[in-house]
Amino acid sequence: MNEEQKRIQDPAWKIWGPYMSYRQWGTVREDYSPNGDAWNSTTHDMARSKAWRWGEEGIAGISDEQGVLNFAWSFWNKHDAILKERFFGLTNEEGNHGEDVKELYYHLDSSPTHSYMKMLYKYPIAAFPYDNLVEVNKNRSRNEPEFELYDTGIFNDDNYFDIIVEYAKASPTDILIKITVNNLSNNDASINIIPTVWYANNWSWFHNSYKPNITCISKNTLLLENENFGKYYLHVKEAAQVLFCENETNNRRLYNSSNDSNYAKDGINDYIIHGTKNTVNHEEGTKAGINYDVTIPAQGTVSYCLRLNQNKVNKVFDDFDGIFSLRQKETDEYYEELQQGIKNEDEKLIQRQAFAGMLWSKQVYHYNVEVWLNGDEKMPPPPPERKLGRNSGWRHINNNYVISMPDKWEYPWYATWDLAFHCINFAVIDSDFAKDQLLHFTHDWYMHPNGQLPAYEWDFSNVNPPVHAWATWRVYLMDEKIKGKPDVEFLKAVYHKLLLNFTWWVNRKDRENNNIFEGGFLGLDNIGVFDRNAVLPHGVELEQSDATSWMAMYALNMMRIALELCKFDLVYQDMASKFFEHFLNIADAMENLNGDGKGLWDYQDEFYYDRLHSKDGIDISVTLRLRSIVGIIPLFAVEVIDEESLQHAPKFIERMNWLFKNKPQLAALVSRWEEPNNTQHLLSLLRGHRMKKILERVLDTNEFLSPHGVRSISKFHLNNPYRIALDGNNFTVTYLPGESDSGIFGGNSNWRGPVWLPINFLVIESLRSFHSYYGDDFKIECPTGSGNFLTIKEIAYFLSDKIVSLFTKDENSNRAFLNDTSTMQRDPNFNDHILFHEYFNGDNGKGLGASHQTGWTGIVAKIIHLKNELDK
Repeated sequence: MNEEQKRIQDPAWKIWGPYMSYRQWGTVREDYSPNGDAWNSTTHDMARSKAWRWGEEGIAGISDEQGVLNFAWSFWNKHDAILKERFFGLTNEEGNHGEDVKELYYHLDSSPTHSYMKMLYKYPIAAFPYDNLVEVNKNRSRNEPEFELYDTGIFNDDNYFDIIVEYAKASPTDILIKITVNNLSNNDASINIIPTVWYANNWSWFHNSYKPNITCISKNTLLLENENFGKYYLHVKEAAQVLFCENETNNRRLYNSSNDSNYAKDGINDYIIHGTKNTVNHEEGTKAGINYDVTIPAQGTVSYCLRLNQNKVNKVFDDFDGIFSLRQKETDEYYEELQQGIKNEDEKLIQRQAFAGMLWSKQVYHYNVEVWLNGDEKMPPPPPERKLGRNSGWRHINNNYVISMPDKWEYPWYATWDLAFHCINFAVIDSDFAKDQLLHFTHDWYMHPNGQLPAYEWDFSNVNPPVHAWATWRVYLMDEKIKGKPDVEFLKAVYHKLLLNFTWWVNRKDRENNNIFEGGFLGLDNIGVFDRNAVLPHGVELEQSDATSWMAMYALNMMRIALELCKFDLVYQDMASKFFEHFLNIADAMENLNGDGKGLWDYQDEFYYDRLHSKDGIDISVTLRLRSIVGIIPLFAVEVIDEESLQHAPKFIERMNWLFKNKPQLAALVSRWEEPNNTQHLLSLLRGHRMKKILERVLDTNEFLSPHGVRSISKFHLNNPYRIALDGNNFTVTYLPGESDSGIFGGNSNWRGPVWLPINFLVIESLRSFHSYYGDDFKIECPTGSGNFLTIKEIAYFLSDKIVSLFTKDENSNRAFLNDTSTMQRDPNFNDHILFHEYFNGDNGKGLGASHQTGWTGIVAKIIHLKNELDK
């Protein structure tokens, strides 16, 4: 066991980490407007002056696990009108494809315990083009590409700083900090480098709240005192000017009212930028910045070292370099062992940066809905409209925990179905963290009393695909493989709460009680021909192939977990039977929808589609022949059960035999239970023929198969748009390989053609299950029409390789996700730094959407592992 593996077992090593948000402004939590206009309630311009209620933001920052004490970096290139204290980006209204960070930064490395971390930020030497970015993007249409920071020419002639931030822990509460600033230009350049430490404002909201303090006890040491948190010291190796202010709102600037302090939150900004002497305190405060004002020679470098710990000692930097080198070496050893089976060095680099992005994207997420709705003691009461507005039905939510975020700038809030995919990745490097995340969301301060899991802070009541059970089962198996023993208590704890969630789905999302489910967008946003969240006229119901298939998958997941728990307690046999029957009933309904002899499988196209159906006033039964990922999701409802698993559940076997004898029509639809392949049984919505027909489309380059994975809508619709008239309105969907031209659901949401990695991962996972049953004798043409036939396992490898090729260098040393940014393709300062975009162009693989969305796209780390396993 290497040193990092030992540390993973000690929770103390995770007390400190990169738990700070990259954007607190524009979030629902900080929105106290009457109309729920979060993007305009708090803005980037306000951020430097406003003390946040529910979290903190900063560049390359760290904090304790409660977000009490925070450390981050600020910079000034002598040209900007403000300090660079936070990453800049566009609001949902300003961007032509929704909210969008307009900075270049990269998460380069992190050990699972954050004992070593490394991040790179590229800061322009010339004035940052804030206004240009806003104006150009705001005036572009949905059909035009986004105008990125790189497009402004600000990085031409290497006219920027490469800023490398690194952290290494000597112990759980002893953090070594190093910054290296490289001037890549051919001219000398000046910069202010301002390491900043502050306390979260926990005193402005309630009467008699304790206020902490920061003072300078020597030219090289700050004392950070908090009676509720303990003392810390910030040691600086190179002494410089220390500036203090309070982490309190500048009410005068924002609201034209009086300030609680003469030294408001933006005091350091005003002192450095404008030279206003009376905005900083030189003795104490709750926020302190150390002002390194330096000129760096052309192509030169400066570096500074700091240490944050609980010790007031001399010679704190004597062992600094040794500890840093040791932690780097230990992190290398950890990943060398983890990546032993990976032959391709480029894949190792990509995987390590994917893990780094996941680890850097942890965040202290604090949100007490009851307090948010009612307001704070010392603050004006919120407008009455919010009492019945957003999230008013979720008063039990009381979150204050380190949670994996999809993207700490574009999505600095959890999304529960995203989190399931995060946990698959985390289980590779820190299975305890993965289990903790899954378990935590079933607790009473997250899960609704009615059994619903919260979706995301913009609307906790929205409905996401029910993948929590799937992730729980996968993480359980991965954890057992790593540790050599099963964590049965974890499995039981999550399972019991998921029983409530499954019941919620059955009671709330099967309105006609016919085992056909609804759910609206179900995380697929613009996938539909019309707003799938909307109530349709004349009692028309949208019978969803994806919702119903997700529920079939959910039932199989719950059945499989119950069979596992039968090994330890036979009481779970009834649960296994219950969910097997649920699965069969759902499969039956998909075949014979509403008893009309028609199902969601379309015999004409041999594909699954949604259907419109009504029993209220009009006779309507319409198949929506839009070929999308909705018709592929039935693949995911597959489980292979071996005989050994059944030996622990004799009553379950009896129940199954009864079903086959008394309800043969159910078993005949989907189950190969009575057709054992050696010692295995297949449970799936698809028999061999239907699976082949779906895969024919999936593997067809004129339909779903792109050069870099499975598209979300078939390319067939490029020349054959799908059209439908409903209630006097005409709707059309065409294949769009890149950005969406529709704002049906969110400005930056697009499932109309691009490649999304989590769905591809589930396709690959399902193929592995099918292969474990069918073996090597079952072959399918791949690609369709090629005359080349592959086993299902080989097809899984084929798709895995296409996904990984989004990031790996091709024969010309180009990476597909960079596409037409030719300079970045060939510039050694860029081309080995990986961005994990939200989704990818369905024709050329160009990265689109959120640029640091490891919450979705970090799953490539697991796909790289799978690819190499499949290659054996």
